[in-house]
Amino acid sequence: MSEARSSTSAPTVLRMILGRRLQDMRLGAGASLEDAAKALRVQTLTVRRLEKAEVALKPLYVEKLLETFGADRQEIDEFVDLAEQANKPGWWHSYRDAVPSWFTAYVSLESDAKTLRTYEPQYVTGLLQTPEYAHAVLRGGIPNGTEEEVARRVELRLRRQSLLEREDAPTLWVVMEEAVLHRVVGGPHVMREQLERLLDVSELAHVSVDILPFDAGAHVGACAPFTYFRFEEPELPDIVYSELLSASVYLDQRADVVSHLEAHSRMALLTSSEDSRALLNRMRKEYS
Repeated sequence: MSEARSSTSAPTVLRMILGRRLQDMRLGAGASLEDAAKALRVQTLTVRRLEKAEVALKPLYVEKLLETFGADRQEIDEFVDLAEQANKPGWWHSYRDAVPSWFTAYVSLESDAKTLRTYEPQYVTGLLQTPEYAHAVLRGGIPNGTEEEVARRVELRLRRQSLLEREDAPTLWVVMEEAVLHRVVGGPHVMREQLERLLDVSELAHVSVDILPFDAGAHVGACAPFTYFRFEEPELPDIVYSELLSASVYLDQRADVVSHLEAHSRMALLTSSEDSRALLNRMRKEYS
């Protein structure tokens, strides 16, 4: 998960957890990738992909591996049941026609994270966009797409936002450049409503919106947009997602994750919630 790649099948977080458990059980049993591959009569690459949640967890493979690792019958049955659950498509599967294959993994991670930290240099982050703003952004991103395609992507984006209304809603900390507020997306009316939306959500206990003012100057995070995910499950590492023009990169190596986390923290020190709200209010008046 530490290099750029296009994903054709987004793993659910549960599948990622089970893949990690398989790896831990293999290592705990003193078995190599070659030992596991021999037990399944497959190539070592297949076992590696199972452990990295890059492919579905076939119940027969899981059962054979756990027998090889010395698990008891109850543990095997419970693991197989979980594997079958993990292979079920997430709610976003119904939007596979509307979302790039390389972005589906992001939706899975976002749905199960307990903490999200986002840096956005160009646009309001998707979880906080109004319908009209989202439509304008997506229309600009796929100029040759049909209106139906744009509408489907807007629908997906708005459905993603429902996670902020859950009882177990994650903590969302957004850092955006002031340039985002000056980029007129959809016209003054759309921008005014979008800024009002940002002011409203910034009052929620689990949402923070920080705006980096122009006078903050050069800073460590002046780069591509990224999102940091932290999960409640100890089996999962922290993960960073960064988006390119036509693909994405998912990072879980500690050095990579820490550098992005530190960059986000350093950027947040260049502003404050009070200054950010004042800037949002000032810009909202300019769009009146």
